[in-house]
Amino acid sequence: MKRVVLDTNVYIPALVFGGVAQRVFDSLDSGGFVVCVSQPIVDEVTEVLRHKFGWTPAELDYALPPLWKRAVMVTPAGQITVCVDPDDNRILECAREARADIVITGDDHLLRLECFEGAAIITPRVFLSHRQGP
Repeated sequence: MKRVVLDTNVYIPALVFGGVAQRVFDSLDSGGFVVCVSQPIVDEVTEVLRHKFGWTPAELDYALPPLWKRAVMVTPAGQITVCVDPDDNRILECAREARADIVITGDDHLLRLECFEGAAIITPRVFLSHRQGP
């Protein structure tokens, strides 16, 4: 099973808008993947939904716990400073601790890395194109 870390910019569009990000979730659910998450990612998703999209506590309690139950929670051993944006570093810390095979993100700073400690860093569209085959 391949271990996958999703950036906040995949979780939020999937939860709010559907589309490509939702298709990533559907594809991950089809098997062969373990989604890994850390508390900083959970916190960021919660805060963005609450403050930017105005989700109520009831909406958060309905949507998020089932999402996190499907994931493996990891606790990064330490902080890294590969990227200028601390939120990007939290994604990489999770990937390191999870020994991820893939990081799925739309963030240009992370995508420029292309790879981090053995994890391919790819966009949702690239992930889906590989899942659909030639």
